[in-house]
Amino acid sequence: MINIKNLTVKNFMSVGNSTQGINFDRNDLTLVLGENLDLGGDGSRNGTGKTTIINALSYALYGTALSNIRKDNLVNKTNAKNMLVSLDFSVGGKEYKIERGRKPNALRFYVDSQEQEATDNAQGDSRETQQAIERTLGLSHDMFKHILALNTYTEPFLSLKANDQRTIIEQLLGITMLSERADRIKELNRETKDGITQEEFRIRAVQEANKRIEEQIESLKRRQTMWSTKHTDEVDKLQTALVELQKIDIAVEIQAHKDHAAWDQRRKDFNELATAISRCKLDLQREQKTVAKLSKEIATLESHTCHTCGQAFHDEKQAIVLADKHKELAEATDSAVAYSATLTELQTASDAIGEIGKPPKMFYDHEEDAISHRTTLAGLEQQIATKLTDVDPYSEQIEEMQAQALQEVSYDLVNELTRLQEHQEFLLKLLTSKDSFIRKKIIEQNLSYLNTRLTYYLDRIGLPHTVVFQNDLSVSIEELGRELDFDNLSRGERNRLILSMSWAFRDVYESLYQPINVLFIDEMIDSGMDTQGVENSLALLKHMSRERHKSIWLVSHRDELAGRVENILKVVKENGFTSYNADVELA
Repeated sequence: MINIKNLTVKNFMSVGNSTQGINFDRNDLTLVLGENLDLGGDGSRNGTGKTTIINALSYALYGTALSNIRKDNLVNKTNAKNMLVSLDFSVGGKEYKIERGRKPNALRFYVDSQEQEATDNAQGDSRETQQAIERTLGLSHDMFKHILALNTYTEPFLSLKANDQRTIIEQLLGITMLSERADRIKELNRETKDGITQEEFRIRAVQEANKRIEEQIESLKRRQTMWSTKHTDEVDKLQTALVELQKIDIAVEIQAHKDHAAWDQRRKDFNELATAISRCKLDLQREQKTVAKLSKEIATLESHTCHTCGQAFHDEKQAIVLADKHKELAEATDSAVAYSATLTELQTASDAIGEIGKPPKMFYDHEEDAISHRTTLAGLEQQIATKLTDVDPYSEQIEEMQAQALQEVSYDLVNELTRLQEHQEFLLKLLTSKDSFIRKKIIEQNLSYLNTRLTYYLDRIGLPHTVVFQNDLSVSIEELGRELDFDNLSRGERNRLILSMSWAFRDVYESLYQPINVLFIDEMIDSGMDTQGVENSLALLKHMSRERHKSIWLVSHRDELAGRVENILKVVKENGFTSYNADVELA
């Protein structure tokens, strides 16, 4: 429920620096009468500031008066500054307060005594705060003027252009809510499209990143293949060399070298003995010849003949020569015996050596090479063992990049958002299409209730015309089967219809949204309405006040109404300033 409570005004229109206040939180019918003392009083009702109350309420809630009065012209002309309007109200049990002013400009909005801060508050005017106020009320300014504050300055509903009428009716019937929901869905749809675009961009980025990573992986695989090929070749070469080396029995080879050394030594020994035997034989033959020669010479000498010239020796000389020869013979014989013994020894040694035979077969020329072969063989086996334990340096990188760097490309979110987008677009069509069954259903249900309430009030207020809202939201007016326009009606008939339609609007609004405690009727029953119309209107207003607990304010020039109501608010203008009966405690 919207419960308008206390209104205070200062330096607003005809209200001066003395703050005036009105308490709306009451369930009764109040007649608002004016008295202009500046015009002599005594029946002077115009220009007192009665409508100022409604304008102040409108300004507090919406920042504008009922009519097109410029905001600066709302400031009291005499004081020309420090205009301030304050309104206390509640909605759904929560307490609110608005303070709005000009010169200086101000707009403050309180929720449960806590001021709401606005980020766009500039020069006392905040669109953000105003939107918050109107969201809280759930009541547009147009609806305010047609169901809460009826005023002769407000253009009647039926005088509005068809599009303007449609706008108000759509707001009233809840069709505007469809548009608002549609606007929200449009916003969500834009967000969904943006989400799809962002997700598609993310997927493309992932795909491009994956492509780069896959290229890196392919490069690593090529390197891996090259490494594997090279590694295999190296192992094969080593194994081939190993096989070749293993063909040689190195123990046999080394033994062959040892045997060859022994063979070579025997060969050397045999050759040395052979040489010595040959020399010894020559020496023996020489000594043997010498012995034979000396033996012959001794024989000759023993015949006293010189072995050289054959002449006869003298005895002394012969003896000497013969002695010498015997000595030489003895020496030569000894030498021959010695040579013979040596020859025997040498021959014995040579025989002991025996046959030299062929030298052992060897692969290497030198034993050092054979020993080196063994070292090389061990080295090859170690190299092969080491090579076989080599780990592919690229496998881990490839596996890690495949497992961690590569991101899975999923279209689940895009598909989900696309389905959401399609659903949102379906809802938009459902909410915005004039042929939508939802729209038709809302119009059918709520329009029927509107026409029912309108007929009720027309009957009660005493207007014999048939007024019906059609399904296309247009209005038909008939009297005795004759179709009429709003302008065909008299002033009194028009006022009866305006009041009836406003009350019907209010009933529909309260049935769909929430009740409102306040109703203003500003001079609507004064102009052109006959006595019966006034009586019927008063009866309806009293019924609303009593049975529906409304705070109804009837602004009028008719003094005769004073006796028909229990409460009267007197608006007095004196010395250019307006004052009200003080129904609230003023700050």
